[in-house]
Amino acid sequence: MSKVAQYLQEHVIGEVLTSLDAREYFSTDGSIFKVMPQIIVYPRAENDVRKIARFSWQLAERGRLVPLTARGSGTDQAGSALGQGIMIVFPAHMNKILALDSNKNYVSVQPGINYGKVQQTLLTHGQFLPPFPSSMEYSTIGGAVANNASGEKSVKYGATKDYTKMLRVVLANGEVITTGRLSKKELSQKKGLPTFEGELYRSLDNIFTDNQDLIEKSQINVSKNSAGYNLWDVKGNDGSFDLTPLFVGSQGTLGIITEIVLDTEQYNPQKTLLVANFDDIVKTGQAVEELRKLNPSAIELVDVNLLDFLHDHNPNQLKDVVKEPYPKIILLIEFDDSSAHKQKKGVKKAHKILENYATAVVATKDSNEQEDYWKIRHSAAAVLWQNIGNKKALPVIEDGVVPVERFSEFLQKLYELFDSFNLDVAVWGHAGEGNLHMQPFFDLSQVGDRQKIFKLMDAYYEMVIAFGGTTCGEHNDGRLRAPYLVKLYGQDLYDVFKKIKQICDPYGTLNPGVKLDVTMQDIQPFVRTEYSLAHLYDHMPRT
Repeated sequence: MSKVAQYLQEHVIGEVLTSLDAREYFSTDGSIFKVMPQIIVYPRAENDVRKIARFSWQLAERGRLVPLTARGSGTDQAGSALGQGIMIVFPAHMNKILALDSNKNYVSVQPGINYGKVQQTLLTHGQFLPPFPSSMEYSTIGGAVANNASGEKSVKYGATKDYTKMLRVVLANGEVITTGRLSKKELSQKKGLPTFEGELYRSLDNIFTDNQDLIEKSQINVSKNSAGYNLWDVKGNDGSFDLTPLFVGSQGTLGIITEIVLDTEQYNPQKTLLVANFDDIVKTGQAVEELRKLNPSAIELVDVNLLDFLHDHNPNQLKDVVKEPYPKIILLIEFDDSSAHKQKKGVKKAHKILENYATAVVATKDSNEQEDYWKIRHSAAAVLWQNIGNKKALPVIEDGVVPVERFSEFLQKLYELFDSFNLDVAVWGHAGEGNLHMQPFFDLSQVGDRQKIFKLMDAYYEMVIAFGGTTCGEHNDGRLRAPYLVKLYGQDLYDVFKKIKQICDPYGTLNPGVKLDVTMQDIQPFVRTEYSLAHLYDHMPRT
Protein backbone atom coordinates (compact mmCIF):
# COMPACT_ATOMS: atom_id res chain seq x y z
CA MET A 1 0.00 0.00 0.00
CA SER A 2 1.32 3.46 -0.95
CA LYS A 3 2.11 6.11 1.64
CA VAL A 4 -0.93 8.11 0.48
CA ALA A 5 -3.18 5.09 0.97
CA GLN A 6 -1.63 4.36 4.38
CA TYR A 7 -2.20 7.93 5.51
CA LEU A 8 -5.83 7.80 4.40
CA GLN A 9 -6.44 4.45 6.08
CA GLU A 10 -5.12 5.89 9.34
CA HIS A 11 -7.21 9.06 9.17
CA VAL A 12 -10.58 8.17 7.67
CA ILE A 13 -13.24 5.96 9.22
CA GLY A 14 -14.19 4.38 5.90
CA GLU A 15 -12.29 1.68 4.02
CA VAL A 16 -9.30 2.24 1.73
CA LEU A 17 -8.40 -0.23 -1.03
CA THR A 18 -5.53 -0.44 -3.47
CA SER A 19 -5.99 -4.02 -4.69
CA LEU A 20 -5.82 -4.53 -8.44
CA ASP A 21 -9.26 -6.13 -8.68
CA ALA A 22 -10.93 -3.15 -6.95
CA ARG A 23 -9.03 -0.65 -9.08
CA GLU A 24 -9.89 -2.65 -12.21
CA TYR A 25 -13.58 -2.63 -11.29
CA PHE A 26 -13.64 1.14 -10.90
CA SER A 27 -11.60 1.75 -14.06
CA THR A 28 -14.74 1.73 -16.22
CA ASP A 29 -18.22 3.23 -16.08
CA GLY A 30 -20.97 3.37 -18.71
CA SER A 31 -18.68 5.14 -21.18
CA ILE A 32 -16.24 3.87 -23.81
CA PHE A 33 -13.27 4.87 -21.61
CA LYS A 34 -11.03 3.05 -19.18
CA VAL A 35 -9.02 4.98 -16.57
CA MET A 36 -7.29 3.16 -13.71
CA PRO A 37 -7.53 4.82 -10.26
CA GLN A 38 -4.71 4.50 -7.72
CA ILE A 39 -6.79 4.30 -4.54
CA ILE A 40 -10.42 3.52 -3.68
CA VAL A 41 -11.99 5.12 -0.59
CA TYR A 42 -15.46 4.38 0.78
CA PRO A 43 -16.25 7.40 3.00
CA ARG A 44 -18.54 6.79 5.96
CA ALA A 45 -19.38 10.44 6.59
CA GLU A 46 -18.77 13.95 5.34
CA ASN A 47 -15.77 14.27 7.63
CA ASP A 48 -14.01 11.51 5.68
CA VAL A 49 -14.52 13.47 2.47
CA ARG A 50 -13.17 16.60 4.14
CA LYS A 51 -10.02 14.77 5.25
CA ILE A 52 -9.46 13.31 1.80
CA ALA A 53 -9.85 16.72 0.13
CA ARG A 54 -7.63 18.45 2.70
CA PHE A 55 -4.88 15.85 2.28
CA SER A 56 -5.05 16.11 -1.52
CA TRP A 57 -4.81 19.91 -1.20
CA GLN A 58 -1.77 19.67 1.07
CA LEU A 59 -0.04 17.31 -1.37
CA ALA A 60 -0.83 19.71 -4.23
CA GLU A 61 0.69 22.59 -2.24
CA ARG A 62 3.92 20.56 -2.20
CA GLY A 63 3.74 19.95 -5.94
CA ARG A 64 2.23 16.46 -5.93
CA LEU A 65 -1.12 16.14 -7.70
CA VAL A 66 -3.39 13.35 -6.46
CA PRO A 67 -6.76 13.91 -8.17
CA LEU A 68 -10.13 13.21 -6.55
CA THR A 69 -13.08 11.67 -8.38
CA ALA A 70 -16.50 11.24 -6.76
CA ARG A 71 -18.45 8.20 -7.93
CA GLY A 72 -21.94 6.81 -7.53
CA SER A 73 -22.99 3.61 -9.30
CA GLY A 74 -20.84 4.09 -12.40
CA THR A 75 -23.66 4.59 -14.91
CA ASP A 76 -22.16 7.75 -16.41
CA GLN A 77 -21.92 7.46 -20.20
CA ALA A 78 -19.37 10.20 -20.79
CA GLY A 79 -16.54 9.08 -18.50
CA SER A 80 -16.87 11.57 -15.65
CA ALA A 81 -16.94 8.80 -13.01
CA LEU A 82 -13.37 7.81 -13.87
CA GLY A 83 -10.09 9.17 -12.51
CA GLN A 84 -6.42 8.36 -12.12
CA GLY A 85 -6.07 9.32 -8.46
CA ILE A 86 -8.36 8.72 -5.47
CA MET A 87 -11.81 7.33 -6.25
CA ILE A 88 -14.35 8.39 -3.61
CA VAL A 89 -17.18 5.83 -3.76
CA PHE A 90 -20.38 6.96 -2.04
CA PRO A 91 -22.99 4.16 -2.31
CA ALA A 92 -21.36 1.86 0.26
CA HIS A 93 -22.07 4.06 3.31
CA MET A 94 -23.33 7.54 2.41
CA ASN A 95 -26.64 6.22 1.12
CA LYS A 96 -29.33 7.48 3.46
CA ILE A 97 -32.45 9.64 3.45
CA LEU A 98 -31.72 12.30 6.09
CA ALA A 99 -35.11 14.05 6.14
CA LEU A 100 -38.43 13.93 4.32
CA ASP A 101 -41.27 16.42 4.71
CA SER A 102 -44.30 15.71 2.54
CA ASN A 103 -46.04 18.86 3.80
CA LYS A 104 -43.21 21.14 2.74
CA ASN A 105 -42.45 18.97 -0.31
CA TYR A 106 -38.75 18.29 0.14
CA VAL A 107 -36.35 15.44 0.81
CA SER A 108 -32.75 15.56 2.07
CA VAL A 109 -30.40 12.73 1.08
CA GLN A 110 -26.79 11.65 0.93
CA PRO A 111 -25.27 11.41 -2.56
CA GLY A 112 -24.75 7.64 -2.61
CA ILE A 113 -28.41 6.74 -2.16
CA ASN A 114 -30.10 4.85 -4.98
CA TYR A 115 -32.47 7.09 -6.94
CA GLY A 116 -35.13 4.39 -7.22
CA LYS A 117 -35.11 3.85 -3.46
CA VAL A 118 -35.77 7.55 -2.87
CA GLN A 119 -38.52 7.53 -5.49
CA GLN A 120 -40.26 4.53 -3.92
CA THR A 121 -40.12 6.15 -0.49
CA LEU A 122 -41.56 9.39 -1.84
CA LEU A 123 -44.38 7.56 -3.61
CA THR A 124 -45.56 6.13 -0.28
CA HIS A 125 -46.02 9.77 0.79
CA GLY A 126 -47.80 10.78 -2.42
CA GLN A 127 -44.70 12.60 -3.72
CA PHE A 128 -42.14 12.04 -6.47
CA LEU A 129 -39.01 13.46 -8.10
CA PRO A 130 -40.08 14.28 -11.69
CA PRO A 131 -36.66 14.62 -13.38
CA PHE A 132 -35.79 10.94 -12.80
CA PRO A 133 -33.47 9.44 -15.44
CA SER A 134 -34.16 6.12 -17.17
CA SER A 135 -31.33 4.63 -15.08
CA MET A 136 -33.21 5.47 -11.87
CA GLU A 137 -33.29 1.90 -10.54
CA TYR A 138 -29.50 1.52 -10.63
CA SER A 139 -28.08 5.04 -10.36
CA THR A 140 -27.59 7.47 -7.47
CA ILE A 141 -29.06 10.84 -6.59
CA GLY A 142 -25.51 12.21 -6.37
CA GLY A 143 -24.87 11.15 -9.95
CA ALA A 144 -28.12 12.74 -11.10
CA VAL A 145 -27.13 16.04 -9.46
CA ALA A 146 -23.58 15.85 -10.82
CA ASN A 147 -24.94 15.42 -14.36
CA ASN A 148 -28.07 17.57 -14.04
CA ALA A 149 -30.01 14.49 -15.14
CA SER A 150 -33.50 14.51 -16.58
CA GLY A 151 -35.84 12.08 -18.31
CA GLU A 152 -39.21 11.39 -19.82
CA LYS A 153 -41.14 13.77 -17.51
CA SER A 154 -38.80 16.74 -18.02
CA VAL A 155 -40.86 18.22 -20.86
CA LYS A 156 -43.30 19.36 -18.16
CA TYR A 157 -41.28 19.40 -14.96
CA GLY A 158 -37.73 20.36 -15.96
CA ALA A 159 -34.33 18.94 -15.02
CA THR A 160 -32.57 18.14 -11.73
CA LYS A 161 -31.35 21.75 -11.41
CA ASP A 162 -34.98 22.86 -11.09
CA TYR A 163 -35.47 20.65 -8.01
CA THR A 164 -32.13 21.05 -6.23
CA LYS A 165 -32.81 23.46 -3.39
CA MET A 166 -29.64 23.23 -1.30
CA LEU A 167 -26.30 21.41 -1.23
CA ARG A 168 -23.54 20.73 1.24
CA VAL A 169 -20.28 20.78 -0.66
CA VAL A 170 -16.73 19.89 0.35
CA LEU A 171 -14.44 22.38 -1.37
CA ALA A 172 -11.04 21.57 -2.83
CA ASN A 173 -9.25 22.49 0.41
CA GLY A 174 -11.57 20.47 2.67
CA GLU A 175 -13.82 23.31 3.83
CA VAL A 176 -17.56 22.67 3.77
CA ILE A 177 -20.15 25.13 2.50
CA THR A 178 -23.93 25.06 2.39
CA THR A 179 -25.39 26.55 -0.77
CA GLY A 180 -28.74 28.27 -1.20
CA ARG A 181 -30.24 31.51 -2.48
CA LEU A 182 -28.62 34.48 -0.69
CA SER A 183 -30.02 37.99 -0.57
CA LYS A 184 -27.74 40.87 -1.57
CA LYS A 185 -27.06 41.53 2.13
CA GLU A 186 -26.31 37.86 2.86
CA LEU A 187 -23.97 37.72 -0.15
CA SER A 188 -22.09 40.73 1.22
CA GLN A 189 -21.66 38.91 4.54
CA LYS A 190 -20.34 35.79 2.78
CA LYS A 191 -17.85 37.91 0.82
CA GLY A 192 -16.52 39.24 4.11
CA LEU A 193 -15.50 35.80 5.40
CA PRO A 194 -11.71 35.30 5.79
CA THR A 195 -12.01 31.67 4.58
CA PHE A 196 -11.81 29.90 1.23
CA GLU A 197 -15.62 30.20 1.13
CA GLY A 198 -15.28 33.98 1.39
CA GLU A 199 -12.70 34.02 -1.39
CA LEU A 200 -15.03 31.89 -3.50
CA TYR A 201 -17.95 34.30 -3.15
CA ARG A 202 -15.78 37.39 -3.72
CA SER A 203 -14.12 36.03 -6.84
CA LEU A 204 -17.21 34.39 -8.33
CA ASP A 205 -19.37 37.47 -7.79
CA ASN A 206 -16.74 39.51 -9.64
CA ILE A 207 -16.77 36.98 -12.51
CA PHE A 208 -20.55 37.20 -12.86
CA THR A 209 -20.57 41.00 -12.61
CA ASP A 210 -17.76 41.52 -15.12
CA ASN A 211 -19.20 39.05 -17.66
CA GLN A 212 -22.92 39.68 -17.28
CA ASP A 213 -23.52 40.65 -20.93
CA LEU A 214 -21.44 37.78 -22.30
CA ILE A 215 -23.24 35.26 -20.09
CA GLU A 216 -26.69 36.53 -21.07
CA LYS A 217 -26.04 36.46 -24.82
CA SER A 218 -24.37 33.03 -24.67
CA GLN A 219 -27.40 31.15 -23.38
CA ILE A 220 -28.49 28.44 -25.85
CA ASN A 221 -32.18 28.49 -26.73
CA VAL A 222 -33.08 24.85 -26.09
CA SER A 223 -35.42 23.04 -23.69
CA LYS A 224 -32.57 21.70 -21.56
CA ASN A 225 -28.82 21.93 -21.46
CA SER A 226 -26.15 20.37 -19.25
CA ALA A 227 -23.07 21.44 -21.25
CA GLY A 228 -20.43 23.50 -19.46
CA TYR A 229 -21.35 25.21 -16.19
CA ASN A 230 -24.79 26.67 -15.49
CA LEU A 231 -24.00 30.39 -15.25
CA TRP A 232 -27.52 31.60 -16.00
CA ASP A 233 -29.29 30.74 -12.73
CA VAL A 234 -26.65 31.87 -10.23
CA LYS A 235 -27.15 35.65 -9.99
CA GLY A 236 -30.67 37.05 -9.81
CA ASN A 237 -31.83 40.39 -11.18
CA ASP A 238 -32.43 41.46 -7.57
CA GLY A 239 -28.76 40.88 -6.70
CA SER A 240 -29.42 37.54 -5.01
CA PHE A 241 -26.82 34.83 -5.47
CA ASP A 242 -26.93 31.03 -5.33
CA LEU A 243 -24.04 28.66 -6.02
CA THR A 244 -26.37 25.64 -6.14
CA PRO A 245 -26.96 25.86 -9.93
CA LEU A 246 -23.20 26.13 -10.48
CA PHE A 247 -22.48 22.87 -8.63
CA VAL A 248 -25.42 21.00 -10.19
CA GLY A 249 -24.09 19.54 -13.43
CA SER A 250 -20.45 20.33 -12.59
CA GLN A 251 -19.52 16.62 -12.38
CA GLY A 252 -17.35 16.96 -9.29
CA THR A 253 -14.99 19.46 -10.92
CA LEU A 254 -15.81 22.37 -8.55
CA GLY A 255 -16.52 20.58 -5.28
CA ILE A 256 -17.66 17.26 -3.82
CA ILE A 257 -21.32 17.11 -2.84
CA THR A 258 -22.11 15.38 0.47
CA GLU A 259 -25.76 16.30 1.06
CA ILE A 260 -28.61 17.21 -1.28
CA VAL A 261 -31.97 18.83 -0.53
CA LEU A 262 -34.51 18.36 -3.31
CA ASP A 263 -37.97 19.77 -3.83
CA THR A 264 -40.62 17.18 -4.67
CA GLU A 265 -43.97 17.22 -6.48
CA GLN A 266 -47.36 15.73 -5.70
CA TYR A 267 -47.75 12.43 -7.55
CA ASN A 268 -50.94 11.61 -9.43
CA PRO A 269 -51.28 7.91 -10.36
CA GLN A 270 -54.36 8.67 -12.51
CA LYS A 271 -52.84 9.45 -15.89
CA THR A 272 -53.99 9.33 -19.51
CA LEU A 273 -51.71 8.03 -22.26
CA LEU A 274 -52.10 8.62 -25.98
CA VAL A 275 -50.16 6.49 -28.46
CA ALA A 276 -49.93 8.01 -31.93
CA ASN A 277 -48.53 6.51 -35.14
CA PHE A 278 -46.97 8.68 -37.86
CA ASP A 279 -45.81 7.98 -41.40
CA ASP A 280 -44.20 11.38 -41.95
CA ILE A 281 -41.32 13.07 -40.06
CA VAL A 282 -42.46 16.61 -40.84
CA LYS A 283 -45.96 15.92 -39.55
CA THR A 284 -44.44 14.42 -36.40
CA GLY A 285 -42.49 17.62 -35.76
CA GLN A 286 -45.56 19.79 -36.33
CA ALA A 287 -47.58 17.66 -33.93
CA VAL A 288 -44.87 17.86 -31.26
CA GLU A 289 -44.76 21.67 -31.45
CA GLU A 290 -48.52 21.91 -30.94
CA LEU A 291 -48.67 19.21 -28.25
CA ARG A 292 -46.04 21.00 -26.14
CA LYS A 293 -48.45 23.91 -25.65
CA LEU A 294 -50.83 21.57 -23.77
CA ASN A 295 -48.21 20.90 -21.06
CA PRO A 296 -48.24 17.08 -21.19
CA SER A 297 -46.03 15.21 -18.73
CA ALA A 298 -44.30 13.27 -21.54
CA ILE A 299 -43.87 13.35 -25.32
CA GLU A 300 -41.64 10.36 -26.07
CA LEU A 301 -40.57 8.93 -29.42
CA VAL A 302 -39.40 5.67 -30.97
CA ASP A 303 -38.72 5.24 -34.69
CA VAL A 304 -39.30 2.37 -37.09
CA ASN A 305 -35.64 1.39 -37.01
CA LEU A 306 -35.87 0.63 -33.30
CA LEU A 307 -39.06 -1.37 -33.89
CA ASP A 308 -37.34 -3.33 -36.68
CA PHE A 309 -34.34 -3.97 -34.43
CA LEU A 310 -36.60 -5.32 -31.71
CA HIS A 311 -38.50 -7.43 -34.21
CA ASP A 312 -35.23 -9.03 -35.33
CA HIS A 313 -33.61 -9.46 -31.90
CA ASN A 314 -36.36 -9.57 -29.28
CA PRO A 315 -39.81 -9.79 -30.91
CA ASN A 316 -41.61 -10.61 -27.65
CA GLN A 317 -41.02 -7.00 -26.58
CA LEU A 318 -43.55 -5.90 -29.21
CA LYS A 319 -45.97 -8.84 -29.10
CA ASP A 320 -49.60 -7.68 -28.85
CA VAL A 321 -48.44 -4.05 -28.51
CA VAL A 322 -47.37 -2.95 -32.01
CA LYS A 323 -48.42 -4.69 -35.19
CA GLU A 324 -46.68 -4.82 -38.55
CA PRO A 325 -46.24 -2.94 -40.78
CA TYR A 326 -44.63 -0.64 -38.24
CA PRO A 327 -45.23 3.10 -38.43
CA LYS A 328 -42.32 5.40 -39.22
CA ILE A 329 -42.59 7.01 -35.77
CA ILE A 330 -44.59 6.38 -32.60
CA LEU A 331 -45.22 9.13 -30.06
CA LEU A 332 -46.32 8.47 -26.49
CA ILE A 333 -48.07 11.50 -24.99
CA GLU A 334 -48.98 11.45 -21.30
CA PHE A 335 -51.14 13.79 -19.21
CA ASP A 336 -50.92 13.65 -15.41
CA ASP A 337 -52.81 16.77 -14.27
CA SER A 338 -54.18 16.34 -10.74
CA SER A 339 -57.47 17.91 -11.87
CA ALA A 340 -59.48 15.27 -13.74
CA HIS A 341 -61.27 18.01 -15.67
CA LYS A 342 -58.02 19.66 -16.74
CA GLN A 343 -56.53 16.31 -17.74
CA LYS A 344 -59.61 15.42 -19.80
CA LYS A 345 -59.50 18.81 -21.49
CA GLY A 346 -55.81 18.38 -22.39
CA VAL A 347 -56.42 14.90 -23.81
CA LYS A 348 -59.33 16.19 -25.92
CA LYS A 349 -57.17 18.97 -27.39
CA ALA A 350 -54.33 16.51 -28.04
CA HIS A 351 -56.74 14.24 -29.91
CA LYS A 352 -57.73 17.12 -32.19
CA ILE A 353 -54.08 17.92 -32.91
CA LEU A 354 -53.21 14.29 -33.63
CA GLU A 355 -56.17 13.88 -35.99
CA ASN A 356 -54.43 16.35 -38.30
CA TYR A 357 -51.06 14.60 -38.34
CA ALA A 358 -51.15 10.98 -37.09
CA THR A 359 -52.33 7.90 -38.97
CA ALA A 360 -53.70 6.26 -35.81
CA VAL A 361 -54.28 7.24 -32.16
CA VAL A 362 -55.07 5.15 -29.10
CA ALA A 363 -55.92 6.66 -25.71
CA THR A 364 -56.10 4.82 -22.39
CA LYS A 365 -56.52 5.56 -18.71
CA ASP A 366 -55.96 1.92 -17.74
CA SER A 367 -52.62 1.59 -15.91
CA ASN A 368 -51.97 -1.96 -17.19
CA GLU A 369 -52.56 -0.93 -20.79
CA GLN A 370 -50.34 2.10 -20.27
CA GLU A 371 -47.56 -0.12 -18.96
CA ASP A 372 -47.81 -2.27 -22.08
CA TYR A 373 -47.53 0.78 -24.33
CA TRP A 374 -44.62 2.22 -22.34
CA LYS A 375 -42.79 -1.01 -23.18
CA ILE A 376 -42.45 0.39 -26.70
CA ARG A 377 -40.37 3.31 -25.42
CA HIS A 378 -38.49 1.45 -22.71
CA SER A 379 -37.62 -1.36 -25.12
CA ALA A 380 -34.85 0.92 -26.42
CA ALA A 381 -32.82 -0.71 -23.65
CA ALA A 382 -32.60 -3.80 -25.82
CA VAL A 383 -30.14 -1.91 -28.01
CA LEU A 384 -27.79 -1.60 -25.02
CA TRP A 385 -27.59 -5.27 -24.11
CA GLN A 386 -27.69 -6.88 -27.56
CA ASN A 387 -24.56 -7.78 -29.50
CA ILE A 388 -24.28 -7.88 -33.27
CA GLY A 389 -21.32 -10.20 -33.68
CA ASN A 390 -18.47 -8.41 -31.90
CA LYS A 391 -20.22 -5.07 -32.17
CA LYS A 392 -21.87 -3.29 -29.24
CA ALA A 393 -24.10 -0.22 -29.08
CA LEU A 394 -21.91 2.64 -27.88
CA PRO A 395 -22.95 5.89 -26.16
CA VAL A 396 -20.90 8.29 -28.27
CA ILE A 397 -23.45 10.59 -29.95
CA GLU A 398 -26.57 10.09 -27.88
CA ASP A 399 -27.58 13.28 -26.12
CA GLY A 400 -27.80 16.27 -28.45
CA VAL A 401 -30.67 18.73 -28.07
CA VAL A 402 -31.98 21.07 -30.78
CA PRO A 403 -34.71 23.73 -30.70
CA VAL A 404 -38.04 21.89 -30.82
CA GLU A 405 -39.17 23.82 -33.90
CA ARG A 406 -36.24 22.24 -35.82
CA PHE A 407 -36.84 18.75 -34.46
CA SER A 408 -38.16 17.10 -37.66
CA GLU A 409 -35.44 18.69 -39.80
CA PHE A 410 -32.83 17.46 -37.32
CA LEU A 411 -34.23 13.92 -37.37
CA GLN A 412 -34.07 13.83 -41.16
CA LYS A 413 -30.47 15.05 -41.12
CA LEU A 414 -29.66 12.35 -38.55
CA TYR A 415 -30.79 9.66 -40.95
CA GLU A 416 -28.71 11.23 -43.73
CA LEU A 417 -25.66 11.35 -41.47
CA PHE A 418 -25.92 7.67 -40.64
CA ASP A 419 -26.40 6.80 -44.30
CA SER A 420 -23.19 8.67 -45.13
CA PHE A 421 -21.33 6.55 -42.56
CA ASN A 422 -23.05 3.38 -43.77
CA LEU A 423 -24.47 2.74 -40.30
CA ASP A 424 -27.85 1.48 -39.21
CA VAL A 425 -29.55 3.81 -36.75
CA ALA A 426 -32.36 3.39 -34.24
CA VAL A 427 -33.67 6.60 -32.69
CA TRP A 428 -35.63 7.17 -29.50
CA GLY A 429 -35.92 9.88 -26.90
CA HIS A 430 -37.64 12.99 -25.68
CA ALA A 431 -39.31 14.45 -28.76
CA GLY A 432 -41.02 17.13 -26.68
CA GLU A 433 -37.62 18.59 -25.85
CA GLY A 434 -35.82 17.97 -29.14
CA ASN A 435 -33.54 15.57 -27.23
CA LEU A 436 -32.90 12.34 -29.14
CA HIS A 437 -30.82 9.27 -28.34
CA MET A 438 -29.13 6.77 -30.60
CA GLN A 439 -26.30 4.31 -30.03
CA PRO A 440 -24.60 3.00 -33.18
CA PHE A 441 -22.91 -0.40 -33.18
CA PHE A 442 -19.12 -0.56 -33.30
CA ASP A 443 -16.38 -3.07 -32.49
CA LEU A 444 -13.86 -1.28 -30.28
CA SER A 445 -11.24 -3.95 -30.92
CA GLN A 446 -11.06 -2.79 -34.53
CA VAL A 447 -8.85 0.22 -35.27
CA GLY A 448 -11.07 1.17 -38.21
CA ASP A 449 -14.17 1.31 -36.01
CA ARG A 450 -12.36 3.38 -33.37
CA GLN A 451 -11.33 5.90 -36.03
CA LYS A 452 -14.86 5.93 -37.45
CA ILE A 453 -16.31 6.73 -34.01
CA PHE A 454 -14.38 9.98 -33.74
CA LYS A 455 -15.21 11.02 -37.29
CA LEU A 456 -18.89 10.34 -36.58
CA MET A 457 -18.70 12.31 -33.32
CA ASP A 458 -17.19 15.32 -35.08
CA ALA A 459 -19.87 15.26 -37.77
CA TYR A 460 -22.73 14.74 -35.30
CA TYR A 461 -21.79 17.40 -32.74
CA GLU A 462 -20.98 19.94 -35.45
CA MET A 463 -24.44 19.28 -36.89
CA VAL A 464 -26.12 19.74 -33.49
CA ILE A 465 -24.29 23.04 -32.94
CA ALA A 466 -25.19 24.21 -36.45
CA PHE A 467 -28.86 23.60 -35.61
CA GLY A 468 -28.53 26.01 -32.67
CA GLY A 469 -28.54 23.09 -30.26
CA THR A 470 -26.44 21.84 -27.38
CA THR A 471 -24.14 18.84 -27.29
CA CYS A 472 -25.76 17.37 -24.16
CA GLY A 473 -29.15 17.66 -22.57
CA GLU A 474 -29.04 15.23 -19.67
CA HIS A 475 -25.84 13.12 -19.78
CA ASN A 476 -23.39 16.02 -19.47
CA ASP A 477 -19.91 16.57 -20.93
CA GLY A 478 -17.62 14.19 -19.05
CA ARG A 479 -14.56 13.38 -21.09
CA LEU A 480 -16.51 12.48 -24.21
CA ARG A 481 -18.10 15.83 -25.10
CA ALA A 482 -15.68 18.15 -23.30
CA PRO A 483 -13.63 18.79 -26.49
CA TYR A 484 -16.71 20.38 -28.13
CA LEU A 485 -17.38 23.05 -25.50
CA VAL A 486 -15.31 25.75 -27.22
CA LYS A 487 -17.22 25.23 -30.49
CA LEU A 488 -20.50 25.22 -28.61
CA TYR A 489 -20.07 28.40 -26.56
CA GLY A 490 -17.14 30.25 -28.15
CA GLN A 491 -13.73 30.99 -26.64
CA ASP A 492 -14.85 33.94 -24.51
CA LEU A 493 -17.43 32.02 -22.47
CA TYR A 494 -15.13 29.00 -22.35
CA ASP A 495 -12.53 31.24 -20.73
CA VAL A 496 -15.13 32.21 -18.11
CA PHE A 497 -15.70 28.52 -17.40
CA LYS A 498 -11.94 28.12 -16.93
CA LYS A 499 -11.74 31.08 -14.55
CA ILE A 500 -14.52 29.59 -12.43
CA LYS A 501 -12.73 26.25 -12.35
CA GLN A 502 -9.49 27.99 -11.33
CA ILE A 503 -11.25 29.85 -8.50
CA CYS A 504 -12.91 26.72 -7.10
CA ASP A 505 -10.05 24.32 -7.79
CA PRO A 506 -6.75 26.24 -7.94
CA TYR A 507 -4.54 23.14 -7.92
CA GLY A 508 -6.68 21.13 -10.35
CA THR A 509 -7.32 18.25 -7.93
CA LEU A 510 -11.08 17.92 -8.56
CA ASN A 511 -11.81 15.44 -11.35
CA PRO A 512 -9.26 16.70 -13.89
CA GLY A 513 -9.74 15.55 -17.48
CA VAL A 514 -13.50 16.14 -17.20
CA LYS A 515 -15.33 19.12 -18.76
CA LEU A 516 -12.46 21.57 -19.30
CA ASP A 517 -9.02 21.56 -20.92
CA VAL A 518 -9.79 18.31 -22.75
CA THR A 519 -8.85 17.60 -26.36
CA MET A 520 -9.53 14.66 -28.65
CA GLN A 521 -5.87 13.73 -28.31
CA ASP A 522 -6.36 13.58 -24.53
CA ILE A 523 -9.28 11.15 -24.59
CA GLN A 524 -8.30 8.81 -27.42
CA PRO A 525 -5.70 6.86 -25.36
CA PHE A 526 -8.42 6.07 -22.78
CA VAL A 527 -10.79 4.38 -25.25
CA ARG A 528 -11.37 0.74 -24.34
CA THR A 529 -10.65 -2.08 -26.74
CA GLU A 530 -13.84 -3.81 -25.59
CA TYR A 531 -17.14 -2.54 -24.22
CA SER A 532 -19.25 -4.07 -21.51
CA LEU A 533 -21.91 -3.04 -18.98
CA ALA A 534 -21.15 -6.09 -16.85
CA HIS A 535 -21.29 -4.12 -13.60
CA LEU A 536 -24.92 -3.24 -14.38
CA TYR A 537 -26.27 -6.61 -15.51
CA ASP A 538 -28.05 -7.08 -12.19
CA HIS A 539 -30.34 -4.26 -13.19
CA MET A 540 -30.75 -4.64 -16.98
CA PRO A 541 -29.75 -1.15 -18.12
CA ARG A 542 -32.40 1.14 -19.57
CA THR A 543 -32.24 4.25 -21.72
